[in-house]
Amino acid sequence: MIAVSPLAPGLAAQIEATVTEKDLALALGSGDVAVLGTPRMIALAEAATMEALAGALEEGWTSVGTRVDMRHLSPTPTGGTLRIRAELTGVDGRALTFAVEVLDGHSLAGRGTIERFLVERETFLQRVQQRRK
Repeated sequence: MIAVSPLAPGLAAQIEATVTEKDLALALGSGDVAVLGTPRMIALAEAATMEALAGALEEGWTSVGTRVDMRHLSPTPTGGTLRIRAELTGVDGRALTFAVEVLDGHSLAGRGTIERFLVERETFLQRVQQRRK
């Protein structure tokens, strides 16, 4: 069974988030200022890629992140509203590439690419269990 048949460039999704105290660089240990931490921005970008894939994969398939290349371009304080958009730009077998933009109001707060790889969930989890032995 092939998991990529319904996937094609152009598949996209957008999510929104409000920056809270737990999203700050201070809380994440990634800096000492009270602005959106880069690790949280990356996590939100990955969530947007997952939202783009929601409902598009065959039963039993999922994707795992394999590479992130993001630029954090401007600071967002607590209470700031983010819109994170991910668009599938490349499909190479089971390898997927997404272009991601993070908007803070009308300004660009972040931009980059995220790569994911399609896996059969059970097979993947079995391999993880074997690594524990």
